[in-house]
Amino acid sequence: MNYTLHQLEIFLKITELQSVTKASEALYLTQPAVSIQLKKFQEQFKIPLFEVVGRRIYITEFGEEVAQAAGKIMEEVKAIDYKALSYQGELAGKLKVAIVSTAKYVMPYFISDFINKHRGVDLVMDVTNKASVIKALENNEVDFAMVSTMPKKLKINSIELMKNELFMVGGKDYKYKGKYLDQTEFQKLPLIYREQGSATRLAMEQFIDSKKISTYKKMELTSNEALKQAVISGLGYSIMPLIGIKNAITIGDLQIIPVKGLPIVTNWNLIWLSSKNMSTIAKSLIEYVNENKQDIIEKHFNWLKRY
Repeated sequence: MNYTLHQLEIFLKITELQSVTKASEALYLTQPAVSIQLKKFQEQFKIPLFEVVGRRIYITEFGEEVAQAAGKIMEEVKAIDYKALSYQGELAGKLKVAIVSTAKYVMPYFISDFINKHRGVDLVMDVTNKASVIKALENNEVDFAMVSTMPKKLKINSIELMKNELFMVGGKDYKYKGKYLDQTEFQKLPLIYREQGSATRLAMEQFIDSKKISTYKKMELTSNEALKQAVISGLGYSIMPLIGIKNAITIGDLQIIPVKGLPIVTNWNLIWLSSKNMSTIAKSLIEYVNENKQDIIEKHFNWLKRY
């Protein structure tokens, strides 16, 4: 056997993505280069690692076992790289973060300079729903989470980052009369909600209940992006975080509909378990965010003041 780390990396990526084309894109290699290395890797085994049926590639049972071993080897290689950087006095290792879907418009700006400065830090950021974020935090699967509603059953530490404002929005063709949308007109609007458990869904329901508005639900969607597209298309109306609809408002695909009592204001928070044994990387990120959050807000989110 004389296979290389490069071949292991390529085969592992093909196994993950079930596609030579996608693997080549993920590794920033040409498809022919990936195919050649895959062929050379296969030639070292008498048992097939994969099968091609039609235009699809299927990994065999033996191939799956090889991929598992390859994954362990690549993890060990990465550990060597981390240790080398650590001995040179640099931060090195993985930083794991789980965020709710709307937070993808916020979190990258708070960590991008930190990650770029510390090249030995590998970021793993899972963008998912609120329930999965809290579960990952509770199970100690991540270093940090970013949420707009604090979990009640966990003992956590937190950094308050910035305001999260939610407005009533509709498509560009909607016409409303007067300074504010009145309750009678509000009750006629078909509303689109986020899924159960979403912080946006909870805020929207609490607002409607507080105003004793009798309305009806048109549908519910599981991502902020899907919700935005539904409103743009004219399927209905919703109360949405301003942070995720900047471009749609700027080009006129969405409009803010003035409603008394809006916007709803919550806060984005970076949170972590109080009991967690924080790594050097995690401690450094906390220090960085505390020192730089106001500058980051002014640089990247100053536009929010216009609404």
